[in-house]
Amino acid sequence: MPGVTTDHNLTPLRSTHSAPVVFGAGAAIGVLGGMIGLGGAEFRLPLLISLFGFAALSAVILNKAMSLVVVLVALPARLAAVPAAELADRWPVAVNLLAGSLLGAWAGAAWAVRMRSSTLYKVLAALMVLMAAALLLTHTTTLGTLDLPLWAQIPAGVVAGFGIGVVAAIMGVAGGELLIPTIVLLFGEDIKTAGSLSLLVSLPTMLVAFARYSRDGSFAVLGANIRFTATMAAGSIAGAVVGGLLLGVFPNLVLIPLLAVPLLVSALKLARHD
Repeated sequence: MPGVTTDHNLTPLRSTHSAPVVFGAGAAIGVLGGMIGLGGAEFRLPLLISLFGFAALSAVILNKAMSLVVVLVALPARLAAVPAAELADRWPVAVNLLAGSLLGAWAGAAWAVRMRSSTLYKVLAALMVLMAAALLLTHTTTLGTLDLPLWAQIPAGVVAGFGIGVVAAIMGVAGGELLIPTIVLLFGEDIKTAGSLSLLVSLPTMLVAFARYSRDGSFAVLGANIRFTATMAAGSIAGAVVGGLLLGVFPNLVLIPLLAVPLLVSALKLARHD
């Protein structure tokens, strides 16, 4: 295609879609995520690949950048909902998970940039199935707690954090879909507090993955698509506000399966991606 820069997978490095289309897509993702209290990055990734034509690694890097913006905007609102003093009392939970997630984020990003494109598509497909399962588990069941003794809880938190850091880095997501149920199960926190703690873990974890991606040549896709990234991120934030207002309007037993289906369909398409 004349005048279009391409990456190593010969797919467009710079999007040529109009701003209203990009903003609208971001807004739709934001609404979906907002209705279930998440950022929606798990829905944005397949859209970046299927609708906007980015190769897997390019889509992951763009998704990571947008997820970082959404988390930065969401953090003050979350801190207003759950007092900072209350979160400060639970700093050991965040530190425990960060001990693993920071290492996992660096490792996950390093693995992603070294994977063959065909392998990365299949890995992303498997992780989307994981995200769909996490959505169903978190939002349609009542999570208890494992009541582990401290000597088992700490290493379990590190291992869980590492795995979440890997997944978040490879998918370009904040990881709240996995962090929230982990915090509830391992540490016995309520969902509201777990949501705020997840953002405190997500932010430094995302920054580490972002730093690792910045060392790779594929990071050029971000520089070539700054306007695209800013426009879709703005749409995601606006959509998340609307989605937040709709929170609870639709019962989870109806909404969550409807949201899980697109993830499973996208996973199937990515698994077959050539």
